Amino acid sequence: MTANLGGASEKDIKNFVFISFFTRLAVTLPMTANLGGASEKDIKNFVFISFFTRLAVTLQRKMISDFKKICVFCASSSRIDKKYVDAAYELGRLFSANGISCVCGAGREGLMKAVTDGTIDSGGHAIGIIPQFMVDNGWHYPKLSEIIVTDDMHSRKQSMADMADAVIALPGGCGTLEELLEIITWKQLGIFGKPIIILNTDGFFDDLLRMLSHCINEGFMKPSHSHLWHVAGTPAEAIAELGGINIEEDAKVESKY
Repeated sequence: MTANLGGASEKDIKNFVFISFFTRLAVTLPMTANLGGASEKDIKNFVFISFFTRLAVTLQRKMISDFKKICVFCASSSRIDKKYVDAAYELGRLFSANGISCVCGAGREGLMKAVTDGTIDSGGHAIGIIPQFMVDNGWHYPKLSEIIVTDDMHSRKQSMADMADAVIALPGGCGTLEELLEIITWKQLGIFGKPIIILNTDGFFDDLLRMLSHCINEGFMKPSHSHLWHVAGTPAEAIAELGGINIEEDAKVESKY
């Protein structure tokens, strides 16, 4: 389990250590896949491991229970590598498994479609927010659980931010990068106080992260502003990252002035 404990309370640290211990214990202990003809000792080990695995999963779910809706910024392009599509679909599946509703841009192609499919195929709820002109062009995805139509792009982004308890940015082009940098700017200015996670699938955002570090090194941003966002390599790490975030501490941002 990955977590950012910077500024975490004593209670948060104890919870993190407790869950990490049982998660590692469950993974480390030897497991018996086929219990046919297993010894009494093997069966006891299996029951013991199963108990602590379930305990670790339950505790982690309790830690992310504050995140009911998560906004996803991502590509609408269908000309992309399958690895990005698979990661988006898996993120949607994990949303459903953790009782999280997906809030996205309602697109019918690319990663927007994939994260919607992953959520709905697993029994979850996906909300799409899209401006009227895109609906008029037939760019919305009818499979969505719910579609909210806005007047323009600006109100679309504001509605997505207002509705969500956190933001996860997946790979994408100019639109996705603009959305991600805008929400980081909003957080820097104190008008958005929710967690932001960059899902860095196969190092897609490495260059952007280096650019942001360059901005800090050159004095265009404060060093503390590197904590405006969190980075995860996989969908599972993104969900685990949410579980380790102290929401109140995460919302505290040093003024840019």
